[in-house]
Amino acid sequence: MNFFERQAQARRNTTRLVLLFALAVAGIVLAVDLAVLLVFGGDPALLVVSTLLALGVVGIGSLYRVASLRSGGEAVAQQMGGVPVPEDTTDLHLRRLRNVVEEMSIASGVPVPKVYVMEHEAGINAFAAGYSPSDAVIAVTRGALDRLNRDELQGVVAHEYSHILNGDMRLNIRLVGVLFGILMLGLIGRKILQHGGAVRSRDGMPILVGALIALLVGYIGLFFGRLIKAGVSRSREVLADASAVQFTRQSSGLAGALKKIAGLHDGSRLGERADAEEVGHMLFGDGTGLRGLFATHPPVLERIRALEPSFKPENLERLKAQWLATPPNGLDEDLRLGLVQHAALPQSSARFEVTPPMVAAQVADPKDDDYRRADAIVATLPDALRAAASRRDGAGPLLLGLLLDDDAGVADRQRSEIVARIGVQAASEARRLRDEHLHALHPMLRMPLAALAFPSLRLRPRPELATFLDTVHAVVHTDGRVSLFEYCLGRLLEVQLRETLDPGRHVRFGRRKPGNVRREFATLLAVVAHAGNPSNPDEARRAYLAGMQRVLPRDHLPYAPPAEGVLALDAVWEPLDALDPLAKQVAVEAITDAVSHDGRVSVAEAELLRTICGVLHCPLPPMLERG
Repeated sequence: MNFFERQAQARRNTTRLVLLFALAVAGIVLAVDLAVLLVFGGDPALLVVSTLLALGVVGIGSLYRVASLRSGGEAVAQQMGGVPVPEDTTDLHLRRLRNVVEEMSIASGVPVPKVYVMEHEAGINAFAAGYSPSDAVIAVTRGALDRLNRDELQGVVAHEYSHILNGDMRLNIRLVGVLFGILMLGLIGRKILQHGGAVRSRDGMPILVGALIALLVGYIGLFFGRLIKAGVSRSREVLADASAVQFTRQSSGLAGALKKIAGLHDGSRLGERADAEEVGHMLFGDGTGLRGLFATHPPVLERIRALEPSFKPENLERLKAQWLATPPNGLDEDLRLGLVQHAALPQSSARFEVTPPMVAAQVADPKDDDYRRADAIVATLPDALRAAASRRDGAGPLLLGLLLDDDAGVADRQRSEIVARIGVQAASEARRLRDEHLHALHPMLRMPLAALAFPSLRLRPRPELATFLDTVHAVVHTDGRVSLFEYCLGRLLEVQLRETLDPGRHVRFGRRKPGNVRREFATLLAVVAHAGNPSNPDEARRAYLAGMQRVLPRDHLPYAPPAEGVLALDAVWEPLDALDPLAKQVAVEAITDAVSHDGRVSVAEAELLRTICGVLHCPLPPMLERG
């Protein structure tokens, strides 16, 4: 399956989750009514009250838990005892983890997630949490950092990136809310029985009987909860293992991590936590210890054999002795930022051939070359820019510096807008970075640099993020003209920051078909065609028609470049982002047809294509594959 097919499957799993939840609630209500009928008789009014009470408890519990996780991945990471990994950490294990995460983010074209470490967890485990790549968190246990070598750590991180890219995180975080509601009655009954000494009298007996009923019904909720987790999670774990092998182009790293989990019995420590029922399905290794029908993960030996069919379980004892006798990490070698041989960046004027299926296949599917290019990007960036991107107080000025105009008069007015909103210091730093480094930056490095800066920017308080968005808007519109790059970077930042401010509201699976958004497609393709051929209307028209033929072959919408230029795109993003996943694949192919109608794609057009895909949550690697 490609990215779009995996997204479609994740959407079907969401529908399946809703149906299973409804069945679970129905089972709980029937059990409550049956218990009331047996204990208190068949009073219809009492049965109505018990039904409404059961529905209310489950519904309120689920809504409360979902609301408590509205801030996204960070809420889950903190619940699990995770602490953020500092951007400037000097801990060699943490530095290696950040390097692996940053390399994989650039290679896959997604914003760098926040990185957490669970310091007090000695077992090998990890998870990804969040509603979208923009608010994603990757958390790794200290045991994983201590025991895994770089290839093994990369395999585990790649497994978690699969959950980020395929939409699993969204499903998992909603599953946490569903499970809490289902288990709510049992939790209430247990608490009353544990602390109900004050009601243990003749007058308090109905309360104790009700608590006992709730506790017994809670086991029904537990049964359904575990069944839902197993049904939704197990297949996603198999897919994540397969995707991790695709991402890293080798199976030994992931297999090595799983062998250490099996041989050292280090994968289930997190299952001892009180909240394991809620989060066990999110973990890299089995977090609950359940087997058979209720297992959220395939057996670890089965996962190993899927990666290495010749593996023999009896070898684990010998491997265990080796692991315990030798240091697990070659940190001196592992701390390199990437590969020794760097892939060359194309010149800004270079043109290369692509095809629509080739680009669609690249979405959320980094290859070997993408990791080499990610390494080349990181190695090419000046140290001063990398340092600014990693600092909370440096990320904002860096991004604003990317937007400063080459015209001195316009840049001065932009500086005034920055000063008025976030102060003189930020404005001066943005200008300094622009003058000393950013003006000479390779065009292909601008968006990856922004991706590196994004997690540092997210560390700022939410009111400051809202102010920063307002500042970006003012800087982009200072001279009344918005260039293609200004619009793309400004829009990408706005999408990502708004999802950070309220991730649960802005991110969801779409269901629209291309026929429902004809005008939006026409506007988008007209802007893309004009941007690629600004001085040749005939070529622009041919580019437009090539894209429309791909996505709406039976429609005849004439080419009409919008009078407002690139700003016309403001009206298309929300409807197009609401497309069904498989319709998004057609959209990506249509945009590719428009930019490659002449058989070639310039670097500027490739960057525009990547930006559009980013806004539509279809991340592309830093460079397109050449045909």
